[in-house]
Amino acid sequence: MKCIAINLLWIILVASGLSSGSFAGIVTFEDLTAFTGTSGNQDGQPGGQFYNGDAGNGTNSNGWSSGGALFSNTYDTSFGGFWTGWAYSNVVNPVTTGFSNQYAAAAGGGANGSGGVNAGQNYAIGFEGGTVNLPLGAILQSVEITNTTYARFSLENGDAFAKKFGGTTGDDPDFFRVSFTGYDSINGNGNPTTTVEVALADFTFADNTQDYIVTNWTSVDISSLAGSRSIGISFSSSDVGVFGVNTPTYVAIDNLSFSAVPEPSLLSWLSLCGTSALIWRSRKGVGP
Repeated sequence: MKCIAINLLWIILVASGLSSGSFAGIVTFEDLTAFTGTSGNQDGQPGGQFYNGDAGNGTNSNGWSSGGALFSNTYDTSFGGFWTGWAYSNVVNPVTTGFSNQYAAAAGGGANGSGGVNAGQNYAIGFEGGTVNLPLGAILQSVEITNTTYARFSLENGDAFAKKFGGTTGDDPDFFRVSFTGYDSINGNGNPTTTVEVALADFTFADNTQDYIVTNWTSVDISSLAGSRSIGISFSSSDVGVFGVNTPTYVAIDNLSFSAVPEPSLLSWLSLCGTSALIWRSRKGVGP
């Protein structure tokens, strides 16, 4: 009888995500407060703050955590300082063009639960080959994505390095895509599981009026990556030069959603309790 009661308690805890072996959540990045960079007022926009790995103490590759997930980040002091992987930001500037505005989401701020915009909310910026290590047992569900302001205007107008999408006539079949690939080990190592590819811009339609550049927060189903220990991002574009993709390889994400099942040891314990309960009921002559 005691085992049945405890079993029921564990089921309640599992369902509510409160047990030590079970959890569910949304990585909103609102737990992050250690900003080290500031985006000043540009074009009348309020600006904001960001963290790109520059902690003021030289080169680092420690990454940063939010909501139980570890986001890769490397900051190098060479050439005046540059970063790869993931940064986080609350910059609000959907109008300023160019590299100086690389920490801004095209949507104007972070995503809320319905995919709208709340100015000043935190979100993450992925650049180049960023990876995310997931909590053990995490089952991915969805993520909201949009372009960065920098990439958005590069796609729309072209710049010193990248072409205007669609070309001068608008007929060029251009595309810009981000891929989320799951791996069975941390840090993007091990065997790839599956890949979810999402268009951040698509000009491949025969009807040019259907061409688009993503500028609002868009929910993406990544449940096919369930079972992955880490995910990595990569980019592909129709605009490629001798050094690779010319399009600025950035993506903004928010509300990374996952759930989980109990750890295997807990599942075994619950199963044992369930078996014991059936034996107890049988001995007492209690029906199913």
